[in-house]
Amino acid sequence: MKKTLLYGCALAAAMMATSCDDFLTEDVRGTENLDTYFQTEEEVNSFVGGCYFEITKMDWWQVVNAWLMSDMTTDDMWDGNTTQDDGYQDVTHFMPSAPTNGILQNFWGARYQGINTCNTAIARIPGAKMDETLREQRLAEARFLRAFFYFDLARNFGGVPLIKEPLSNAEGIGRASLDEVYDFLEAEFDAVSKILPERSEYSAADMGRATRGAALGFLGKVQLYRGKYDAAKATLSQLTRKSTEYELLPDFGQVWSVKYNNSKESLFEVQQTYGGDQYQLGGALTVMTGCRNGVGDGWSWGQPTSDLENAYIAAGDTERLRWTIIKTGCTEIAGENQFEKFIENNSTVFEKGINDAKFTNYKDVFGWTNAVYNSSYVIDPAQHKSARIIRKYFLPLEDRPEVYNICKIPLNHRILRYADVLLMYAEACNETNDDNEARWALNEVRKRVHLPDVTASGDELRQAIRLERRLELAFEQNRLYDIRRWKENGKSVMANLFGPSGSFVKYNLGPDADMYENWNQGEPSSKGTRFVEPRDLLWPVPSYEVQHSNGAIIQNEGW
Repeated sequence: MKKTLLYGCALAAAMMATSCDDFLTEDVRGTENLDTYFQTEEEVNSFVGGCYFEITKMDWWQVVNAWLMSDMTTDDMWDGNTTQDDGYQDVTHFMPSAPTNGILQNFWGARYQGINTCNTAIARIPGAKMDETLREQRLAEARFLRAFFYFDLARNFGGVPLIKEPLSNAEGIGRASLDEVYDFLEAEFDAVSKILPERSEYSAADMGRATRGAALGFLGKVQLYRGKYDAAKATLSQLTRKSTEYELLPDFGQVWSVKYNNSKESLFEVQQTYGGDQYQLGGALTVMTGCRNGVGDGWSWGQPTSDLENAYIAAGDTERLRWTIIKTGCTEIAGENQFEKFIENNSTVFEKGINDAKFTNYKDVFGWTNAVYNSSYVIDPAQHKSARIIRKYFLPLEDRPEVYNICKIPLNHRILRYADVLLMYAEACNETNDDNEARWALNEVRKRVHLPDVTASGDELRQAIRLERRLELAFEQNRLYDIRRWKENGKSVMANLFGPSGSFVKYNLGPDADMYENWNQGEPSSKGTRFVEPRDLLWPVPSYEVQHSNGAIIQNEGW
């Protein structure tokens, strides 16, 4: 990691502590001296607010960009934008240049800044003069966030430097093993789960803070990733069979609606708000992934693959398909009640209307009719690899803030929700031969989208659970870590999808390839051909960190 951890930046962030809910909204303060800080409850609350700030740092390029790139590195998503320089492909197309990728460097640095902020809080909070119960809770919140930051690093890079105290210089600190990091995370999530309040015990002003449920959810996820299925089953049962704290929303369309931020399905999510002209306190993914042309929604990075769309169609899953993917030529968008107004600016796609040469070409190539141009939502295939965008991040006109721009979108980002918990529980039960319980959890998720109960057992049930995770959790930063850890035919599922003989690669280069993806080679359809196992089951450690560690940090295998 970098020689100097940015104490000043971390402290300034903590002093600002800006976010959606009251507990993260504090007056902007000047630089404080740590030796005289942490004296009062107000100061502790403000600094812990800064720890929450570190989840995304309220911008797009430090953390959110890497989250988006994780889904790009799967069969669910293309990089997408074919009109600008692509800063993703050296990672998402498994290039040998990946260790020098700036997105990886930003992510690594941001996560360690967050860890150092949490370490400062953990070291200083015990000396604060405040209510003892609240002091222990704030300390547990900082420990929870530190563990989450380490989890985000470990699942991407493997073993990483494990730093548990504030440092201004981390030179010479090498990597702990992945087992050592995961042992630490299990111990931390378990410990704080015994301290943090239940979600129902928080007031509305404190909604969004770490809870017992969030700690147990991440504990179960770590255990599942490690193949500790008995432990994962026991942990996750505390959120399913033994708790009434969480439940599925009745309508899948509510899950990613701004009207349902912090819903009863949410275990942990990033708090976003609209800060007007002056402040960037909102989310970025709505703009980053929005359509580039026409109404000018966004930057068009991160586009759904036809392979994912086909998976919904094959499963008969029309409900989740319409709330997950928006496709060019559609005559409605799920949840958009002002569709005709929304598409008014479609004319900007083609300078001369239906006689424009580009549109004439689309008629010939794609079989478009004048009706496509006149009454549908056009996602220009020349600018978008798949001519599709993500519906989950989309904001209908009625929900859009006055200034619709990057980092101003009030849609909370869902990090962990109950459907994920149910499917993790189903997987752990299936792996421990408790198929009755696995079917119960799986079918709870399927009922919401009106799909029939699965009655299978054994490996057939395992495949059904895996498919359900893909369809339910698409674009929620789960797919990459699932296909890396799952095994099939003696290899990771990822190795069966990617590589020269991978099923995803063969589909995109074969005769049945999607017409939009096949036509636009601004991003090559050969994505995945360079995949190598085991090298690409982890991201490389950023070259800067290796080079400036004085030999302490060893690069991942194959890089």
